[in-house]
Amino acid sequence: MPRITVNDVEREVSASPDTPLLYVLRNELDVMTPKFGCGLAQCGACSVLLDGEEVRACITPIEAVAGKAVTTVDGLPARWAKQRGLSPQQAAGKLHPVQQAWIEEQVSQCGICQFGMMIKITELLEQNAKPSDADIKAALTTSGPSPHLCRCGSYAAILEGAQRAAKLMAQGAEA
Repeated sequence: MPRITVNDVEREVSASPDTPLLYVLRNELDVMTPKFGCGLAQCGACSVLLDGEEVRACITPIEAVAGKAVTTVDGLPARWAKQRGLSPQQAAGKLHPVQQAWIEEQVSQCGICQFGMMIKITELLEQNAKPSDADIKAALTTSGPSPHLCRCGSYAAILEGAQRAAKLMAQGAEA
């Protein structure tokens, strides 16, 4: 049986090695934040981090994630705590700055695309601490296999959320 590491927990799964990661996460491991949007890697709703890089879980077979770390939105707080060297007690109950920014800016409307957007913005901010609006737009439109699509059209709020997340991450790095 394949073993995969999701949000810092190694798990044994019963799915065949060619099963898309999205189906294993949602159906077998009960990790519901990556969403099924299109099944063709064209919308970004299923995005996760694989060793810190965004991938589309709907087309990534679980055999491709063996020996690598899969991080979903659920695992972002622990990822942030680990990057900052916080103990589990210090990190308890805290959100990742991207999650906190999404709440503060009230980014989400229907929510289908937002977990994928948060994953992509996390990847961006880990590589570029002070992105411009153009950098954010490029990350969400031209840096992956396809653009991240928001059917509600909350793109302005997404930009604001990404900029607030960058500020929160900078403040957290100083603390």
